[in-house]
Amino acid sequence: MVRLYRILPAVLLTCVLSSGRNTAPNPPAAKPPNDYSGMYSFLQDGEFVQLTVEDEGRVTGFISHYGDRESDRGEFLDLFFKSGKLDGKNLSFTTQMVHGVWYEFKGTVERGPGKNPGDEAYYLLKGTLTQNNTDADQKTSSKSRDVTFKSFPQDMGAPSEKHD
Repeated sequence: MVRLYRILPAVLLTCVLSSGRNTAPNPPAAKPPNDYSGMYSFLQDGEFVQLTVEDEGRVTGFISHYGDRESDRGEFLDLFFKSGKLDGKNLSFTTQMVHGVWYEFKGTVERGPGKNPGDEAYYLLKGTLTQNNTDADQKTSSKSRDVTFKSFPQDMGAPSEKHD
């Protein structure tokens, strides 16, 4: 019995030490993909695209732009995304129709000339924008153009105040 009391602690200590050696360290956290969410310029000064990248490449957002029809000229209209997808760097979205107008975008998200995250034009949306118009007779016309939308600068945190 005395012999058992001497061997048992040695066996337990060996088990504890060997289990520590076989445990793999926690793998480093996966680097999050670039977050392209934010505000981007649109066709005219004061207009913008709000883009939010969600799980599995789902994209939500809206375009806020000035109306150009007689009934809404100069008013801000928000056209929310009906569908949107980001697959790698390939971006596409379609807005809902507001006052007979809706947009489709197909293109890419690219790094722009901005030097640091949060700088203006750190990311660019480059591609083809199609503006669709439906008139009172339900006749639809489309106009496509190549566009580049720049990310707006972001406040990356307020600078700390200096105390004298």
